[in-house]
Amino acid sequence: MGKPTGFLDYERKTSTAEAPEERVKHFNEFHEHLPMEQQQKQGARCMECGVPFCQSGMTIAGMTSGCPLHNLVPEWNDLVYTGNWEHAYNRLKKTNNFPEFTSRVCPALCENACTCGLNGDAVATKENEYAIIENAYKTGLADAKPPKVRTNKTVAVVGSGPSGLAVADQLNKRGHNVTVFERSDRLGGLLMYGIPNMKLEKHIIDRKIKIMEDEGVKFFTNTDIGRDVKSKKLVEGFDRIVFACGASNPRDINAPGRDAKGIYFAVDFLKGVTKSLLDSDLADNAYVFAKGKDVVIIGGGDTGNDCVGTSIRLGAKSVTQIEMMPKAPDTRAENNPWPEWPKICKTDYGQEEAIALFGHDPRIYESTVKEFIKDKNGDLCGVKIVKLTWEKDPETGRMNMREVEGSEQVLEAQLVLIAAGFLGSQKYVTDAFKLELDARTNVKTEPGKFKTSVDNIFVAGDMHTGQSLVVKAIRQGRECAREVDESLMGYSNMFIQ
Repeated sequence: MGKPTGFLDYERKTSTAEAPEERVKHFNEFHEHLPMEQQQKQGARCMECGVPFCQSGMTIAGMTSGCPLHNLVPEWNDLVYTGNWEHAYNRLKKTNNFPEFTSRVCPALCENACTCGLNGDAVATKENEYAIIENAYKTGLADAKPPKVRTNKTVAVVGSGPSGLAVADQLNKRGHNVTVFERSDRLGGLLMYGIPNMKLEKHIIDRKIKIMEDEGVKFFTNTDIGRDVKSKKLVEGFDRIVFACGASNPRDINAPGRDAKGIYFAVDFLKGVTKSLLDSDLADNAYVFAKGKDVVIIGGGDTGNDCVGTSIRLGAKSVTQIEMMPKAPDTRAENNPWPEWPKICKTDYGQEEAIALFGHDPRIYESTVKEFIKDKNGDLCGVKIVKLTWEKDPETGRMNMREVEGSEQVLEAQLVLIAAGFLGSQKYVTDAFKLELDARTNVKTEPGKFKTSVDNIFVAGDMHTGQSLVVKAIRQGRECAREVDESLMGYSNMFIQ
């Protein structure tokens, strides 16, 4: 695959990012991608490694190594190198319904498992993927291709995030009549309102959904299944129902002073900003203001980083990010060998911007909130945090956190954003359809299956497994669609991997 000596002949080269001081002035994507000729050289770097861990999607030491979609990475890297863009697109689409999304927001598990990265720089697979899909749109390869035969079977998909869209796309291509219901005012779920515009511009989502509509999928927004539409009507109106509503319950921080005015869940903050941006370019002021405020973000994951970048763009006076875990090493530790997922410190775009603007990393590690401090009017004015240390329980061997006595400090804060993850499906939906849940409040199925405890009802994505990556949600949607197809037709010819 690629050029036999390509990884020696060409250095890894990726898109250039706009300077942090400039990109914080807008909410648009800020990378300048390589010209096609230079991108082909990046395809040439894909070595004939023999065992392509990049497409394995294996679980090693409890972490995913390689692409969960089992993308045919070496094949389309080689086709990029030879300039065969049409075949590259066909191979990419064989396993991935939405490369226009994953090439922007995926953490590139493929690259972290790349054999070339063992003793050098990994192949720029994610940007090769971006080049393939954007060229496909430019040349018409990605245009709508409606199915030629319809089965007259009907499927309702509840939720239009990456998993729900994958279910709908697969089943529609099979010829079933698919209707997608979304409770929000715009389609895309997590993609639309959970990911800021500078990571994924929303016209990219609209572009793909328009194609799906042209291929026959029906979409309804502002339709809250379980409230606006009763369960009986949906059950009687469709042959099969698939729930893909996400893990929508944000984890709270129950510390004294939690009732202070000025504390918000990150998901609500990010949604409000994106909706206002799309509705009025922020002119309607229908979002949580961060301008001139000291912002404290609780949580160190991708959502926390997105809150950092968004707060800066809104004019925050300062931004601090609280993380319970210790700082990860800058390079792989000896007990974290390739091709395991690298447990190293990642400084993402929001943190880069905070460093550039405020002169220091916004993260405070091994700390947690002790108290939210409010003034006489009940407004938030500070956050008391305390340092944590990890100790092994001599009886169980488990590592437990313990507060470090005398380590409390108070941070000025007029705005707190809680980005501490999610706790599972929303109760009113599962209650309406009498769906059985597991101990984590995710919808229960048999291991490796997608059929719920109720006949003809299936589940996929974060609602099934808990909060995870977009690429894993797409994989779940594809697998669920195959199971639904088998239940409708008695067999399935869908290709998953």
